[in-house]
Amino acid sequence: MRRDYFTLDVRNLETDGPPTAHIEFDGPAEQLVDRLTGDDDEPLSPEELDVAFRLQTAAEADDASGVVAVTHRVTGAFVLELNADADDVFRFIDAAREFGKETDGEFRYRVRVTVDDEELLDHEMNVFLVYDPDGELLRGRSLIPSGVEL
Repeated sequence: MRRDYFTLDVRNLETDGPPTAHIEFDGPAEQLVDRLTGDDDEPLSPEELDVAFRLQTAAEADDASGVVAVTHRVTGAFVLELNADADDVFRFIDAAREFGKETDGEFRYRVRVTVDDEELLDHEMNVFLVYDPDGELLRGRSLIPSGVEL
């Protein structure tokens, strides 16, 4: 699937609700549905998915950008990936970090995937990893709850 089939809209950054990464897909839905479904024909659970952002430029650049990827935790296979503005992603991670502190809840953010306003995925998540252009983990920029080892 092409990255340009996806758009990212970060929401609820300054509200009481959880920050939400809303991913809208406007390509062939069958392929995305297949990728979001496990071998048991059930949607992949939050425990089966990882969300990450890999910078393509230096984070300090005025037009810093990168790729948001949702992957299958066990196989490492890409479920979806899309181009994103680094400022949007970093504001989202900061809001998720604050939400986690304020609520001391079991999750820090929500990720939603929709096609033509039909929801394919709506999961509460805790981890959002950030990598530099060389693939090195940026722990200070990442959302990693205490007690989680990588």
